Amino acid sequence: MERRRSPSSPPLMISTSLLFIAALMTVCSQSSVTSSKPSFKDNFSIMWSEDHFKTSEDGQIWYLSLDNDTGCGFQTKQRYRFGWFSMKLKLVGGDSAGVVTAYYMCSENGAGPERDELDFEFLGNRSGQPYLIQTNVYKNGTGGREMRHMLWFDPTEDFHTYSILWNNHHILFFVDRVPIRVYENNGKSNNFFPNEKPMYLFSSIWNADEWATRGGLEKTDWKKAPFVSSYQDFAVEGCQWEDPYPACVSTTTENWWDQYEAWHLTDSQKMDFAWVQRNLVIYDYCKDSERYPTLPEECSLSPWD
Repeated sequence: MERRRSPSSPPLMISTSLLFIAALMTVCSQSSVTSSKPSFKDNFSIMWSEDHFKTSEDGQIWYLSLDNDTGCGFQTKQRYRFGWFSMKLKLVGGDSAGVVTAYYMCSENGAGPERDELDFEFLGNRSGQPYLIQTNVYKNGTGGREMRHMLWFDPTEDFHTYSILWNNHHILFFVDRVPIRVYENNGKSNNFFPNEKPMYLFSSIWNADEWATRGGLEKTDWKKAPFVSSYQDFAVEGCQWEDPYPACVSTTTENWWDQYEAWHLTDSQKMDFAWVQRNLVIYDYCKDSERYPTLPEECSLSPWD
């Protein structure tokens, strides 16, 4: 894949987009709606290697580390079906080739054969080379919907916000409230849009040097270990799933993520998204005719409607 040059200016990040989201989030008060609590232990459980997990003294910053023995991961205690899910991350600095920090939603605790999944994967690189963000969508265990983007900042220098808006109409992937990917639902039965299974939210750090950096050509330098990813300010405004709860959709104004305004990009979001499309996309499965001689059906759906 050809690497594009970094853009000369950041996206517009028009204030009206931020005000729209902020205003909508303030109305969430329905009992089926849940908001995140401030501490890690209120929201998450460690999945493995608790000795590779640390927090700041006040418990508000969380650190996952990777060494030659193991990585570490956590997951929410609750499952959700639709909502707004957000976290601030600061990625591994320096030489991070082979290291992947994954931040994702999944309907199962493991990589089960029938899982639904929404992925952010941050692919480390050699010192001085940019991080890449890979996003992917799975339904019933099938993925192959990868996109890769560069960023307009260094994600290792400070915390930045990575968010997912998931409703029955589309899935939006955001970086600092800028939409970088739009994944639409065509409304047909048996399509490739994950909308039936509730999901946990996860994050983990792990070694993937067999594929993550230049297709596996760059290997992890364990002399640089431990590799540490940092987290803070988890926020969720979503429908909490409790078995055997039959559905988690509301037409009331309290569920802002499922209102008409949240079914479409705003005008200012469209401007930001267009900027991202022009400057930051380095791979899009919908343009990979060698891999998909017949493109998946969702590739024909317009993100602009």
